Amino acid sequence: MSGRLRVAYLLTQDSGGPVDVTVRLARALIASGEADVRVFGPVPRRGAEVLDGHHEVVEVGDKADVRAGRRAREVVRAWRPDVVHAQDRRAGLVSAGLRWRHKVVQTYHGVPDDVGEEWFRGVHRAEPPSAYTRVVLAADAVVARAVHRTVVPARAMGRFLTSRLKVPAARLAHIDNCVEPAHVLPPVGPVRRLVFVGLLVERKGLATLLAALALPGVMPEDATLTVVGDGPERVKAEALARALGRRVRFLGFRADVPDLLRHHDALVLPSTMEQQPLVVAEAMAAGKPVVATDTGGVADMLGEVGAAGALAPPGDVERLAERLRALFAEPDPARIGLSLAERARERFAPDVCARRHLDLYYDLIAKRSSPTDVPQAN
Repeated sequence: MSGRLRVAYLLTQDSGGPVDVTVRLARALIASGEADVRVFGPVPRRGAEVLDGHHEVVEVGDKADVRAGRRAREVVRAWRPDVVHAQDRRAGLVSAGLRWRHKVVQTYHGVPDDVGEEWFRGVHRAEPPSAYTRVVLAADAVVARAVHRTVVPARAMGRFLTSRLKVPAARLAHIDNCVEPAHVLPPVGPVRRLVFVGLLVERKGLATLLAALALPGVMPEDATLTVVGDGPERVKAEALARALGRRVRFLGFRADVPDLLRHHDALVLPSTMEQQPLVVAEAMAAGKPVVATDTGGVADMLGEVGAAGALAPPGDVERLAERLRALFAEPDPARIGLSLAERARERFAPDVCARRHLDLYYDLIAKRSSPTDVPQAN
């Protein structure tokens, strides 16, 4: 390496958590002055303006499009990066072909939708995912052995990769996701304005949330729920929400999620599977209490204060209802919100995330001849 570190980020999608993380991380690295950064991929739907002068459009619309993958590798290689960091599953497949000339890192943001929490955690006799998903996971394992490091935002995902997919632990690095610092606005008075943010797909658990809120004595008459997001489950969710009258409103996809969080009292995320959901970190940064399901790394994110009495088993309507009753009755939600905001500053601030990524990149470059950086066969 000569001069400043050159870091190429590769994306194959224009929206979603991996894109948001990439934009924030790239901006923080650029601000640090320690790296030249370029993002290769579609134009992000959120935050594209912060990449002005640091973005090059590359399209890989299908993982089976060999020609598009080859073109993407050629474009990235021509920029002569020291490190190539793939930020979504398809980008990982593409970037694995660059491992002979560059240090290649991928972030493993999550498992396919039909991976259940029990199977993910290695519970004996848990129902396995579909045959197709097992093929996808086998490909993930191959890529994780081919690239030099796989970043896992949640330690639970690291355990899954080592135990289920048999990825060597030396190939993994735990680095938290990053979210933008927020103006801390903890709830004033009791929690009454709930917000749900996510794709409206089955695994996000919106139907479970609506069922829990509809149980007698759970949702106060002056409480509301705002649903932010869109997807195939929206029609079903709107039908379920009729039981709650006008207390539920659907906003569809929004690019101003951090601002919406600030104008609500608490976040509810009843997913059946997560890793380290960005919206939880964003809510924490804004000083909002969180009620969620105990999946992936959510409990670790919230810590003792935030998780106490706030987590329910995935898919359990009754237990989620108990957590919601407690949230509405909490006499001092601001205390919880302020504690979560401090935790978010320590773990999820972009400069913290950038520093940890830089340390990883420098470490890999310093180990060019290390035998642990030679791709291992299975």
